[in-house]
Amino acid sequence: MTHEEVVDVLVAGTGAAGLSAAIAAADAGAKVLVVESADRWGGTTMRSGGGLWLPDNPVMRRAGIADSRAEALTYLEAAIGDVGPASSAARREAFVDTVDELVTALEGHGVRWSTAKKYPDYYPERPGGKIGRSIEPRPYDTRRLGDWIERSRVKDGVPLAVMNDDFYELGRAWSTPSGFVRGARLVFRVLGGLLTGKKQVGMGAALACSLMEVVRAQGTEVRLSTPLTELLVEDGAVVGAVVGMPQARRTVRVTGGVVLGAGGFAHRTRWREKHHGVPGWSAASEDDQGTGIEAGADAGGALALMDDAWWGAGVDNRGQGMHGFVLSERSMPYSMVVDSSGARYVNESTSYIDFGHALLERDPQVPANPSWLVMDVRARRRYLNTSLLAGRRRYVDDGTLVYADTLAELADTLGLDPRTFRDTVARFNGFARTGKDTDFGRGDSGYDRYYSDPTVRPNPNLGAIERGPFSALRIVPGDLGTKGGLLTDEHARVLREDGSAIPGLYAAGNTTASVMGRTYPGPGSTIGPAAVFGWIGGQQAAGRRD
Repeated sequence: MTHEEVVDVLVAGTGAAGLSAAIAAADAGAKVLVVESADRWGGTTMRSGGGLWLPDNPVMRRAGIADSRAEALTYLEAAIGDVGPASSAARREAFVDTVDELVTALEGHGVRWSTAKKYPDYYPERPGGKIGRSIEPRPYDTRRLGDWIERSRVKDGVPLAVMNDDFYELGRAWSTPSGFVRGARLVFRVLGGLLTGKKQVGMGAALACSLMEVVRAQGTEVRLSTPLTELLVEDGAVVGAVVGMPQARRTVRVTGGVVLGAGGFAHRTRWREKHHGVPGWSAASEDDQGTGIEAGADAGGALALMDDAWWGAGVDNRGQGMHGFVLSERSMPYSMVVDSSGARYVNESTSYIDFGHALLERDPQVPANPSWLVMDVRARRRYLNTSLLAGRRRYVDDGTLVYADTLAELADTLGLDPRTFRDTVARFNGFARTGKDTDFGRGDSGYDRYYSDPTVRPNPNLGAIERGPFSALRIVPGDLGTKGGLLTDEHARVLREDGSAIPGLYAAGNTTASVMGRTYPGPGSTIGPAAVFGWIGGQQAAGRRD
């Protein structure tokens, strides 16, 4: 095949990993080409919360939040443990040590950061745990991208200038003064943008747009509908790739390297069933098909953590759009989660990945897929339920959301064992009165209490389920994406089974086995490492230029 063009660095993917890699490589003086398999750019990053978990970062330091390299590494060890080379000591150190450079360099390009001051690590009581390590871009005016915004996934994200620190208060906007004030502030922020003619977005959309503006300003070409289908390998090194649709395939040769930031395999059903035992109910982009992982493996790359994902509580949208993701709703008072027998099996307020793991571990013992989020009328009326924004009536019609006047009627409709369910509710209500969940410790952690109602006492995460009408939301093991993929080292180089690096091949984000192992240390633990190792990979690839 004729080599039709030559660049220094070829990047696959337009999420946080790919765009960070492209920016770093261009900063190093490389000629960069970015290819995207979909016809819209932004990837799953555009749909995400947009936070980056970056310990000891300059933004939190400027906000007066103390942290250190030693504390960050101590916490990573306490949160992750030993899961093999995907989360080696060298990779953790590279992650922490690159944070300053990444954040400062992007600030120099005009990215405006904000810190989520009150958002805790997901295990804040463990050694090295902190509050305020997550940062996010400030609301972004999409007019800055001109017509290019029309070719993005911006409509996949939250269409408002919402930030992560808004959400925990907005969830209780009707029950607490602070929640009401936060809601009012959001309204004024949105109205202020409209009055000035701005078209502002927040969270993941703000991040993807902020990074893409930098890429565009650097003069880097971004080609849509151009999947990377094959890596070219000569004498054991990657020297380029075949890209494009079948009718318009091209060969791109690189003088430096190829960086794979093409996401995971969240919507590749056959792989999900093979590695996870479920077809998958993911909130990730529908184009998350594992193509980067497959290309890297075909070139000799080793795989790790393929049986894991960024799990959570999901809502099956039955083919009518993006699957829902249940976050704060399962943590608020006056609600609990039960399996098919009517029994609790997990601290509902725990981190989403731990909730997902618990559901999957429970299912072989007592069917828990689906489970049910049971709520009394106060949970429904007092707290924002974002998972129902797609359409409450549709969920009622397809049996995803069930109402009943009494708990006995609800148990009968859901097919729960009436005695088990009755006893579970009675025990749970006892915990709500005493303030202590002696079964699962709900409300004990500072992370639990982040999503809670402080007006409810003695435990802000607990409230008796006793006032009808009652409702139940059908819960499946959803996810924010997969976390298994190509094994990489501290330089973002893709490794072979024998541990040697494949020259010229780098990867980051959900295309790789996560440095976070099988857990989720804090808010933004997907995107933070994706951006960091994308940055490292872009620099390394640019450094190999002839």
